[in-house]
Amino acid sequence: MSDINYRNNILLITDDLCLAQQLDNFLPGNGFTVKTVPCRMVDANIAKKADLAILDCTDINDNGIGICREICREIPVIMISSRDDEYSIAAALDNGADDYITFPLRQWELLARIKKIIRRKNADNTILRHGSLTVDTVKGIVSRYGEEIFLSALEYRILLIFLSNKDRVLTRQQLLDEIWNIGGDYVNDNTLTVYIKRIREKIEENPATPQLIKTVRGKGYKVGD
Repeated sequence: MSDINYRNNILLITDDLCLAQQLDNFLPGNGFTVKTVPCRMVDANIAKKADLAILDCTDINDNGIGICREICREIPVIMISSRDDEYSIAAALDNGADDYITFPLRQWELLARIKKIIRRKNADNTILRHGSLTVDTVKGIVSRYGEEIFLSALEYRILLIFLSNKDRVLTRQQLLDEIWNIGGDYVNDNTLTVYIKRIREKIEENPATPQLIKTVRGKGYKVGD
């Protein structure tokens, strides 16, 4: 549990020693360092030093949602659980999880999802501006009229996709394909609608008549002029 270099570091939050050993044997051989922390000991200060968290919710039940909500402000979160019911998955995503995987754990699929999230996290190092919005993609800060606004990790990623495709109409499927990897089965149109609604509530002057993220009827969405 000593301090380590948090470059490409995975914070594994679990009470399962077998899972900890499994990932500690697998991930370092693929370019990642694993720091394992018991569920009772994790906090935002530990999380913010890592690149990504894997949160094992199998034995902590509803406490996992609270942990996810706390640390998703600092880093992306992949939640893993034995629960595969729609309610549990929706609750995890609603509370800031970037991805959700059920047991039995498939290591190479997990690795692919980790890499995709890390690539996006490190991809852009510029300041993006559009209308009243400014996005510092180095610090991960979104401001509106100079005042910082909070977006979850997934809301932030969706906003970046829009701002990086200002001249394109993005279909719902294109958005889903860009956000999620192989296991995107858990994300449907309704889930995407909820996230876009929440982003609009935070960035639009009047969310009922959005000007920054416009709906193109029958096609998808487009960033307004």
